[in-house]
Amino acid sequence: MNDRELIICRCEEVTQGEIIKAIQDGAQSLNDIKRTTRAGMGLCQGRTCRKLVSQLLQEHGRELGEIFLKPPSFRPPVRPIKLEELAGEEFK
Repeated sequence: MNDRELIICRCEEVTQGEIIKAIQDGAQSLNDIKRTTRAGMGLCQGRTCRKLVSQLLQEHGRELGEIFLKPPSFRPPVRPIKLEELAGEEFK
């Protein structure tokens, strides 16, 4: 297995090669990578792969300021929660 076949985002099964191609095609930030490859859109919401994607962006000439120019977006809830917790005490 070569480096480009390494899976960076386990949730969406995005490889290092796919992320590098997105960077070469003009991706400048984490949100750009997320839009083009779906890395960071799985169940973990990027908790597993965000650092690896950031490192790849830096290795390919992106500055931290460019990478985090606009903070990456998250879709709440980040972790599954029970409906009872949302409803509160009145429904118990």
